[in-house]
Amino acid sequence: MKILFVLIVSCCFSFAHAQYTLKIVVTNIGAKANDDIYIGGDFNNWNPADYKYKMKPFAGGRRIIVFNNVDTGLFQFKFTRGGWDKVETTAKGEEIENRIINVQNDTSLEIIIAGWKDDSPDKPKPNTASANVHIIDTAFYMPQLNRYRKIWIYLPASYNQTKNKTYPVLYMQDGQNLFNEQTASFGNEWGIDECLDTLAKQLNKECIVVGIDNGGDKRMTEYNPYDDDKYGKGEGKQYIEFIASTLKAYIDKNYRTQKDAQHTFIAGSSMGALVSLYALIEYPDVFGAAGVFSPAFQVAPQLYTDVANAKWQKNFHIYFYAGENESNTMVRNMQKMFNIIQQKKCCELQDVTFPLGQHNEKYWREEFDDFYRWLMK
Repeated sequence: MKILFVLIVSCCFSFAHAQYTLKIVVTNIGAKANDDIYIGGDFNNWNPADYKYKMKPFAGGRRIIVFNNVDTGLFQFKFTRGGWDKVETTAKGEEIENRIINVQNDTSLEIIIAGWKDDSPDKPKPNTASANVHIIDTAFYMPQLNRYRKIWIYLPASYNQTKNKTYPVLYMQDGQNLFNEQTASFGNEWGIDECLDTLAKQLNKECIVVGIDNGGDKRMTEYNPYDDDKYGKGEGKQYIEFIASTLKAYIDKNYRTQKDAQHTFIAGSSMGALVSLYALIEYPDVFGAAGVFSPAFQVAPQLYTDVANAKWQKNFHIYFYAGENESNTMVRNMQKMFNIIQQKKCCELQDVTFPLGQHNEKYWREEFDDFYRWLMK
């Protein structure tokens, strides 16, 4: 449903059954009190500098924003000063969880912003990547998009101890968030390397993981196969062609891989989940499985139709995950896609919902262990 915004001193949502008012007042700001303050949340795709959600001056030096006609359910957000490098923190500069409001009636909140990420003393983040993680190239050329991108690779511990063993390959989006806290966008990484080091010993099954950095301000277009009025022309088709054709050819040539679709997987979260599922439509003979974590299907509803019309003849394996604390529609949208694919009777499916799950790497990291165990069966 199209969202209509009205900005006087309020932001208005048009939802089915919308009926309540949510008022948020920032009563005190620990630092940089004169700067503009924005709200980024699940209602605006976590845009940290959306002028529609810029807070207004209020009596007594406070700031206010009013959301009218809000439906019941969860409302998740954080305050920023225009970027995730300027997101709110504790007074000591420590990261905080997403703020969550469960709207069940007219709600008014008073909130204190204790500190900002960029206002804290610089504390170098540790390099947490294991010895099995390497950088293939800091500027790998993407001919389909005429851009360059950092590419990571995780090689199992046994890789350099053997000469003939081959491995399945998992391609993952948002590479900077997979292995290393030092490069993670929001300070939290998936911990893929530590997880696979442990599971290799428990399961006696190993996998190469290739991480592709997201394109920063290009992320919303590169991970979207469809044009969007807000973000621009979709580039997901070209992005997936890069992985399926250019990058996979390089990986298969330079590393001991199992090249067939049965042993080639793709995964991601949010927009990265959306484009990973899309990869099965575009390249069903290249990818045999997908990990779909907290998919942002609301951004590209056309994907429902394209998946329903896909002429899949093979037995894909698809793992869906969503947290109930992500948004009002996350689980419902995921289940809608799950049901569409289930009706095709051509895939092995798994769907998981976690009541406490939020939209961040902490929860995807916790779920990755189960996803990998399921995949390796």
